[in-house]
Amino acid sequence: MLASCMTPAMAAEEPVHAPAAIAPASEHGMQTAIFAGGCFWGVEAVFSHVKGVKSAISGYHGGTKANADYRTVSAGGTRHAEVVKITYDPSVVRYDELLRIYFSVVADPTLLNRQGPDRGPQYRSAIVPTSRHQAKIARGYIAQLEKAGLWDRPIVTRLERLQTFYPAETYHQDFALKNPRHGYIVRWDAPKVRNLQAMYPDDYRARFVTG
Repeated sequence: MLASCMTPAMAAEEPVHAPAAIAPASEHGMQTAIFAGGCFWGVEAVFSHVKGVKSAISGYHGGTKANADYRTVSAGGTRHAEVVKITYDPSVVRYDELLRIYFSVVADPTLLNRQGPDRGPQYRSAIVPTSRHQAKIARGYIAQLEKAGLWDRPIVTRLERLQTFYPAETYHQDFALKNPRHGYIVRWDAPKVRNLQAMYPDDYRARFVTG
């Protein structure tokens, strides 16, 4: 397979201390959020350790059901992105706080169609708002980050229109929890979880929430 989450190469990415949002989100009741940031194992691993997150499910977004499977998506021609759908309680963690964690420790927003050792549009950095309010908050926060100049290169993270989410195969779910010694997890994803704990101790939960 030419492109997949399987190659533990290179060095881990450096975290960035993204600022708190100037305009916080205002949501009530359980909400869902969808993030794409490279291999879904690491995105899921980070958000599964965030207080207020009730579930984090790896899957595919942006293409059709007919080719929403790992082998086909990994070839890079299906329009899907590897994503994680998060269910969260905004009384514990707001959407803007999820965005802050995403930009700080999950993905490098300046990399186009790649993250870490993974290459291809299926590994793009993207945010999929599930409501108009989320879209407004995300656009405002990206504008805030652009003005802050935290990166030497421009932010290329896209906001994508909500389409059908297709859950990934069972063996991908809770992958970091089930496979803590996997080379990719050790090199790329465990450091992201440690960065979450170090940078956002009030948001970090030691227990990995499953499903």
